[in-house]
Amino acid sequence: MQPPHLLRRQQEIQLAHELLAQASGQRSSPYPPYVIEWRQQFYTLYQQGKYQEAAQIQEKELAWAEKNLGPDHPDTAASLNNLALLYANQGAYAKAEPLQLRDLAISEKALGPDHPDTAQSLNNLGTLYARQGAYAKAEPLHIRALAIREKALGPDHPDTAQSLNNLALSYADQGAYAKAEPLHVRALAIREKALGPDHPDTAQSLSNLAQSYANQGAYAKAEPLHIRALAIREKALGPDHPDTAQSLSNLGALYANQGAYAKAEPLFIRALAIYEKALGSNHPSTINGRESLEQCRKALGNKVAFHRNPATSSLVISLTATEPS
Repeated sequence: MQPPHLLRRQQEIQLAHELLAQASGQRSSPYPPYVIEWRQQFYTLYQQGKYQEAAQIQEKELAWAEKNLGPDHPDTAASLNNLALLYANQGAYAKAEPLQLRDLAISEKALGPDHPDTAQSLNNLGTLYARQGAYAKAEPLHIRALAIREKALGPDHPDTAQSLNNLALSYADQGAYAKAEPLHVRALAIREKALGPDHPDTAQSLSNLAQSYANQGAYAKAEPLHIRALAIREKALGPDHPDTAQSLSNLGALYANQGAYAKAEPLFIRALAIYEKALGSNHPSTINGRESLEQCRKALGNKVAFHRNPATSSLVISLTATEPS
């Protein structure tokens, strides 16, 4: 999940202005101090992977924005976007979709169809559909978002990398690995150059490229990428973050698919503990983690082949902001 992609660029700039005005004693801001405090709390909770608590804060900010800024204001759209992403991260896709659709409609009307923030709305709606397996609905949204970003921001911008990443995931989830791999490679190169080799977004690209290799049976190419992604996430996000759990789960699956169940089991155990604490027992990632651990233990006891359930197993996706980015 990528916190920098959550708030729109305009809202991020506005927040910076509000904090500066507050520090200098200016009182002309349309945003009261408690709204600024909500935004700071929201960022902190999201970065910690505390999505349920972050959603409670965002629900309050959305209600304030609709009442004080209006239902069609770009900042209202940003609040809709953020709340939708938080719902999606908790597996509540039915709650997320109408918010994401409304966010996109506001952005297209207020900012224009080719604005970078409109591209972010397209990206997030596409990612939401892809998470539900609706690839035919997701793919054109990701393609359009990528075209906007390449034109407006340039081919080497981190947001362009996000669109490359998510379009690649859509292809990979449909088994089109040959189409996905070059997009993952390009996204990784952009992120390493623009964000640095130890950034969480770089870890996401490493993880997704590794998954692409693993899905094609190229385990030797996948393993060092998964290990590097895990190291970055543990350092940058902490040992108990859901994205760290995703890397643990991915590395465990890599070992299990090669029959190395004894190496996989402790990784699955640790991933499941993180998911249960951070996301709850009924979240799709927790359910998948539980199934993976059960199958691994069964394989250890019975020496049978390990198979992840393709209906619940997933690549790492970028929301912005997300993993979806």
